[in-house]
Amino acid sequence: MAFELLGAEKRVEREFSFRHYATRLISKGQRLVENGERNANYARNTQLFLNNAEWGLIKAFGHKDIRDLKTRDYQEFMDKLSKQRPDLSTSTRNMLTATFRNVLKVARDDGVIDIVPATPRTRQKDTPRSYLPFHPLVAEEDDAYQAVLRAAKAMARENVLVRGVPVTDELYDLILFVTHSFVRPIISEIYALKHDEVAVAEDPKRLLLTIRNGKTGFRVANTMPAAVGVYQRIKGRNPNAKPSNYLFFPDYPNRETVSKIVQRQFREVLKRAGVKNDPEAGLKYTIYSLRHTAICMRLILSHGQVNIYNLAKNAGTSVEQIERFYARNLPLSREMAINLQQFGGQ
Repeated sequence: MAFELLGAEKRVEREFSFRHYATRLISKGQRLVENGERNANYARNTQLFLNNAEWGLIKAFGHKDIRDLKTRDYQEFMDKLSKQRPDLSTSTRNMLTATFRNVLKVARDDGVIDIVPATPRTRQKDTPRSYLPFHPLVAEEDDAYQAVLRAAKAMARENVLVRGVPVTDELYDLILFVTHSFVRPIISEIYALKHDEVAVAEDPKRLLLTIRNGKTGFRVANTMPAAVGVYQRIKGRNPNAKPSNYLFFPDYPNRETVSKIVQRQFREVLKRAGVKNDPEAGLKYTIYSLRHTAICMRLILSHGQVNIYNLAKNAGTSVEQIERFYARNLPLSREMAINLQQFGGQ
């Protein structure tokens, strides 16, 4: 009554506040991660977009009645944010939108609201993915991928030191492994792989990799045949390896340290190979470029025969992502044209 008499904003009961359902969403995200249904990044991102001290959703909507929120309220918030923080990326804005909707979905599932208000997404400009040019997309003498492999091999023979850590054949094998397995060179994928998560399979010859906590969650991935040879060399270098030992750089328990070592060494390999920037996308190459190279190689070297759904599933991505970021930026080959013109039974 005092609030109403003073003309202040109407007090919202706690169980109907945006903050209450935001807290519920955080708890839900943590449960999904614990059950293995979502990647750990999901819970972290949810908390970031809700709790950011400057532009978090709880700061903007926490005290409001979730039953009264309309599309206009969110649009006003985004317009104000655009003026205050024009530097925020499109993906950040879209993640804010998704998190806002997820909070309202919790309220909807509780029967507190009937529908989630429309929240138009910001149109996102696709950033090209940098891949190392390879033959036959380029002439053999311009094959950047092979140049990188030669440079890594030479630096291992010379025992080159990078920040006090020697470059060994392990880096060469890691480059090959990423390119022939489609695994992301990140802490939760390539650097998390252990021997008990690798199985050799035949017909066709390949490795079966169990990615437990990848960027897109759990998956079992098939590799190309070349990855089998890499794994055999790894076992040869570590004959007494236990099933719980890491595949790459097993002497380093801190996997973030391993990631930094590989990134630094790969930059030196690029310099040695004379490979600097992606001429098409205008982007600098990183160790992550190997994953993009792996996907592009399958699209090109399969001569248009690869099943894009299987490729996406194996790489832990989506058909849409492959079409947006890879397929549409690759030149059409003669084999792809032939494949396009085939009829059933031919």
